[in-house]
Amino acid sequence: MSAERADPAAASPPSSEPANQHQRPWGTITVLEEGERYRINRIEVEPGRHISTQMHLHRSEHWVVVSGTARVAFEEREQLLTARQSTYVPMNVAHRVENPGVIPLVMIEVQNGEYLGEDDIIRLREDDWKPDC
Repeated sequence: MSAERADPAAASPPSSEPANQHQRPWGTITVLEEGERYRINRIEVEPGRHISTQMHLHRSEHWVVVSGTARVAFEEREQLLTARQSTYVPMNVAHRVENPGVIPLVMIEVQNGEYLGEDDIIRLREDDWKPDC
């Protein structure tokens, strides 16, 4: 007598996005790799959209632009970054990134710190806030 086993994948409905991809009002975040004190994300920001002005108490971020244009604001300065350019955002520094271009902005983000939880996002401008931004 043979025992039939249920296929665990059959219990979950199919999804058009990978389990490590998260939709946001401004675009998507895809977790590429994570370890104890780091996380590597692929971030895509749609044209004309922005990520809320925020800061983190426990992590720094390094962004590398893959394609498109990023307008990055932090430490009371603003800069435009294009493909192959990067910037570093230290812990406890308010920052914002937006896509002023006409094509999607794609960045690789390396987060590094003692705690990388989503609750280490402090949003600083009320008009930027939307759930899960």
